[in-house]
Amino acid sequence: YSGMEFPHTSCGCFEAIDFYIPEVNGHGIVDRNYGDVAINGLPFSAMANQTGGGKQLPGFNGVSIQYIINKNYQRFDGGINTVVWMPKAVKDRVGEFLPQDLLPKIATEEEVTDINNLKKWLEEVDHPIVKTWAEVLGEEEEAEEEGEWAAEGAMVPMGTQAFTIPGAGGSGGFKIILKNCKIHAESIIIKKIDSQAKRKK
Repeated sequence: YSGMEFPHTSCGCFEAIDFYIPEVNGHGIVDRNYGDVAINGLPFSAMANQTGGGKQLPGFNGVSIQYIINKNYQRFDGGINTVVWMPKAVKDRVGEFLPQDLLPKIATEEEVTDINNLKKWLEEVDHPIVKTWAEVLGEEEEAEEEGEWAAEGAMVPMGTQAFTIPGAGGSGGFKIILKNCKIHAESIIIKKIDSQAKRKK
């Protein structure tokens, strides 16, 4: 029951896709019938290429609409409380089966159309995901104090660079290819996920 550490395989005929939104540490859902781009700027078809055909890419999970209302929905990742965005048509379809205190805190294309405004909106409605931001920030600060690998960087012009990210358990993973881009970051922190600790929460 995880789309992040143990994503299941999908053949490609799934009704919807659960996708991770790192900017807010939450998840979005987009269905096959949604004609516009999702909150992350990608259309359903682009994300389907990342999770269909048996691919297992952390952060993209082919799901059925019925699964959204299942009590085990992405349970390992935090469950339904991590969902921050979905098309209005999907929200209307599953709304009566979701926690009623959470329902008005899940954004649709009518409230928010881009990630830049999503974080502010989630804070305004006091979505449960907001409480996790302090935890993530605390982990980053702790990583710096413990001397985990961190790199200070300035603007770096790049041609084409490829980075291979290993998957859970040391197998699989995915590759990030950057073409003709410039990256400016105050720091980059890479830390190992303690899956055992995550299960205890």
